[in-house]
Amino acid sequence: MEEEARLFLGRFVEDFPAALEEGAVLPVSPLSRRVSLEELHGESLELGLRLLATRGCPPGLSALMCQAALSQVLKSDLSPFHCVQEAEANQEEEEKEALLQSEAVQRLFLNRLVGVALAWHMDPPTLKPSSSRFLHCSVHAIKNTRRKMEDKHLVMPEFNQLFGIQDGVERAYYAVFDGHGGVDAAVYASTHLHVVLSRQEALQSDTVAAFKSAFKHTDDMFRSKARRERLRSGSTGVAILIQDRELTVAWLGDSQAVLVRKGQVVPLMNPHKPEREDEKRRIEDLGGCITFMGCWRVNGTYAVSRAIGDFDQKPYVSGDADGATVPLRGDEDYVLLACDGFFDAVKPAEVPGLVVEALRQTGDPAGEGGAPPDGGEEKMVAERLVAHAKAAGSSDNITVMLVFLRPPNQLLEQLFSTAPHDTTSQDAPRQPVAMTPAD
Repeated sequence: MEEEARLFLGRFVEDFPAALEEGAVLPVSPLSRRVSLEELHGESLELGLRLLATRGCPPGLSALMCQAALSQVLKSDLSPFHCVQEAEANQEEEEKEALLQSEAVQRLFLNRLVGVALAWHMDPPTLKPSSSRFLHCSVHAIKNTRRKMEDKHLVMPEFNQLFGIQDGVERAYYAVFDGHGGVDAAVYASTHLHVVLSRQEALQSDTVAAFKSAFKHTDDMFRSKARRERLRSGSTGVAILIQDRELTVAWLGDSQAVLVRKGQVVPLMNPHKPEREDEKRRIEDLGGCITFMGCWRVNGTYAVSRAIGDFDQKPYVSGDADGATVPLRGDEDYVLLACDGFFDAVKPAEVPGLVVEALRQTGDPAGEGGAPPDGGEEKMVAERLVAHAKAAGSSDNITVMLVFLRPPNQLLEQLFSTAPHDTTSQDAPRQPVAMTPAD
C-alpha cells in the first residue's frame, strides 16, 4: 500500500506542483454555488474524493488526504469567502445562516489538498493496510427507461480515516439513495448524511439513535438549501454502518437492505410504503389521505411515505428514519442494498438464488493462486442483478450494491464444490436473529 501511495503522490505533484492560481479553472466543479459552513464539510470531502478518484488515488490515501486538507480549511479564517447578503425575499433566512462562496472556498480546500500531497510526497505518512473485510463491494446503476438518472450511492469503507476517528473500532458505511422530482435531494443525502452521522455523540453507544438523528438533521439541512434555491425534490434512502461485529441499517422510504447468511435471507427491515397499515394510519391521523392512482400515493402526490425533502408534503411524508442493529456472527455472506427500481421487480427472498446464479456465470473462481484474478467476478454480480430486474419489467432507475461480508472467491469456491440444489435451496429454516427494535 505504501508503494502504491508513493507512486500516486509522485504523479499528483507532477500535475499540481504548486497552489492553484486565483482565477484558474478548478480541476473539478463544486456541487453548489453557495454553501453554509455546515455544508462545507460534506461538499469539500465530496470534491476532494471525486478529484482523487479520477486520478487513481488509493481509497485509503484519498480519505486521509481529504481529512487532513479539510482540517486545515476549518482552522482558517473563512470570513473573506462570505457571500454579500442579497436583497431577496429570503434574505431573513440567509441572515440566520451565513453562506460562503463555494468556488472560492473550494479553491482554498484544493490548495490545502495540494499542500498535503507535496508534504507527504517528501515525507510519506505511515499507512495502515485496509481491512480485507471491507475490500469487496459490487455496484451497478442504470437510468433504465427513465428520462433522468436520479439515484445516488456511496461506498465508504474508509469511514474512520475520512473523519479522523481513532477509537480502534473498524467502520464501513454504504448507502443507496433514490431521488424523485429531481436528483438534488439524493445528491444532498449522499454528500452529507455520513458526515452528519460521524458527528453524532451516540455513534459508539447507540448507532440506531445516531442514524435517526443524522437522517433528521440532514433533512433539516436540505430544507434550508431547498428554500434558498427553490428546490422541490425528495429522496428515499437506505444506509448501513458496519462496525466490528455489528451491522446497523437505517432507512427512509422504500429502498431496502437484505442480509444473507449461509444462503438464507435474514430480515433486516420493513420498507416504508404509503399502503403499509401503520404508515396509512399515521398519515390519516395527521389529516392526510392515501389514494390509489396507478400506485398508492400520499395526498394524491408522492408514492413514498417517508423521504428526505418533499417539503410541500411534510409532515405527511415524514423525515423520520427507522433503524435496526443485528449482530454479525461471522457466517454472513453479504448485504444487498437497492432502490425500489430493483425491489419492485425482485422479491427479497429471490436475492440469494439470483446472486448464486450470477456467481456461477462468472466461471471458475480459482484463477491463479486460488483467487479471482482481477476482482472481475464480484463486479459482474451487481450488473447481472440489475439486468435481471430490468428483464423482469422494471422501468425505473435501478441501483444495486452488494457488500460482501466474506471474500467472494470463498462463495464461488463453495458453489463449485456444492451441489446446486444444496446451495440454492430456499426451503431450509431461517436462522433466528436478535434485532434492536426500530423504535
